[in-house]
Amino acid sequence: MVSATIRALVAAVAVTAGALLAAAPTYAATTPGYHPDRDFAGSTVASHEGRGPAGFAPLTTIPGLDVSGWQGAVNWSSVKSKGATFAYVKATESTDYQSPDFTQQYDGSYNVGLIRGAYHFALPDKASGKAQADYFVAHGGGWSRDGKTLPPMLDIEYNPYGDTCYGLSQASMRSWIQAFVNEMHTKTTRWVTVYTTLDWWTKCTGNWSGLAANDPLFIARYASSAGTLPAGWSFWTFWQYADSGTFPGDQDLFSAGLDRLKVLATG
Repeated sequence: MVSATIRALVAAVAVTAGALLAAAPTYAATTPGYHPDRDFAGSTVASHEGRGPAGFAPLTTIPGLDVSGWQGAVNWSSVKSKGATFAYVKATESTDYQSPDFTQQYDGSYNVGLIRGAYHFALPDKASGKAQADYFVAHGGGWSRDGKTLPPMLDIEYNPYGDTCYGLSQASMRSWIQAFVNEMHTKTTRWVTVYTTLDWWTKCTGNWSGLAANDPLFIARYASSAGTLPAGWSFWTFWQYADSGTFPGDQDLFSAGLDRLKVLATG
């Protein structure tokens, strides 16, 4: 009789434990205000740096855009008809978020003839650079030499959830970024495009020049020019000059013509 009772109690405990494990809260569920669906390239820029006069397009540039789940399904035929030539699409954030609109945006832009690439919104305080790079590659951040896929992009900007530099020292931030970049190169053979602002880069990396030799710069500045660039970069490859305009999402320029954009896409 006692044995039967014990067996029943053990079984009940096992069922309860299994239910608790199945219901274990995720990082998102335990983080107040966590909103990866609202984090995108530039989502923190205007609140920190403001907006100046609208940017202008030098004659040698070509227009494009960047989008995320914030835009939802995009009418890519309309975007193409308005003159867009390229698009960057958010794929992931940290190691636990995939944009629900990534496939529609990434494949849709490709299908109408845009040259497109994927980007990762970094949260350096949540996981290592290597771990976030691996997650990105596994969920849309790969690359193929098809002439229509841009280098994967690292979106590194103001922390949407707290301390501007994610609680990392400048040295630790440089190490985190380098680890991400190196792992992406190992996994894809491409040096990543780096999206940032001069102000954030200066505060959080000490205006590090360590990536300028290999990694294309995607500068964010909502003004009439791209302004002073982070150390080491003598020119910008992409410029996000406004967070609204002709296209859905953010308004971007590539620094040269379509022939050079194709060269970048083919590596």
